Amino acid sequence: MMGMDYDTMPGSRQPAPMKDGPEVKAAAEMDHGTMQMQGGVAPADARDPHEYSGGYELGVGKYALGDRRQLKLADEHNFGSILVDTLERAKSRDGYGTRYDVQAWFGRDFDRFVIKAEGDIANSKLQDARTELLWSHAVASYWDAQFGIRQDSGVGPDRRWLAAGMQGLAPYWFEIDATAYLGRSGRTALRLGAEYELLLTQKLILQPRAEFNLYGKRDAAHERGSGLSDGVVGLRLRYEFSRQFAPYIGVERAAKFGQTADMARSFGEPVRETRWVAGLRFWF
Repeated sequence: MMGMDYDTMPGSRQPAPMKDGPEVKAAAEMDHGTMQMQGGVAPADARDPHEYSGGYELGVGKYALGDRRQLKLADEHNFGSILVDTLERAKSRDGYGTRYDVQAWFGRDFDRFVIKAEGDIANSKLQDARTELLWSHAVASYWDAQFGIRQDSGVGPDRRWLAAGMQGLAPYWFEIDATAYLGRSGRTALRLGAEYELLLTQKLILQPRAEFNLYGKRDAAHERGSGLSDGVVGLRLRYEFSRQFAPYIGVERAAKFGQTADMARSFGEPVRETRWVAGLRFWF
């Protein structure tokens, strides 16, 4: 309540007044310059820490490295890696097939050479394959701009494209890969891919994944229509014996859309199918 004097309340504790005793006077008169640091006083023959080189300098004397700089930082070295993201056996109503998705790179943090390869093999024959040779340049944190060429092979005539895209890590840890393509005779294409890794435990990881392809022109030789052509949405569960070695099982749903679906129906092929997969993911 306003106006109440708490100092006069019963049971209130008052701070003890500071007394001018001998302990206080001793603390005030202490000379910190006479205090010894930890380890005591250095001996008379102690070595000067600034003379650890024995009098030699970096660019002078018999140990001089010369005009060429010998030491390099980590981002000045070239490194490489190969990631086999998907090497699996898939089962659908049409039978079994083998699929692969590999990415390799060599270079530095900001500039590197990238190879992407993805394909399907059925009945001991390559059905559809996409191989890209790209130059990748870091344009922002976690994002690379990529430019190069793409080669399509397998059943039907080969197709070649110019490629330009972005690959990186979006907010909330979504891995994004988006690339646009320009081919001969005015052909255009767009490929969009995204995946996410959900850690159930430190070794058990659930990975949702989606990929869609769009084309600007009809391509009857490859049974592709214009617009949204096809897409795959899948779910894979892998167990990492180590970060570099992980077998997995999963399921995915594949579908064809628009004109591509109409072409598939005319040839008696399925428009939508479910695939069960088992494979291996590793990198080095």
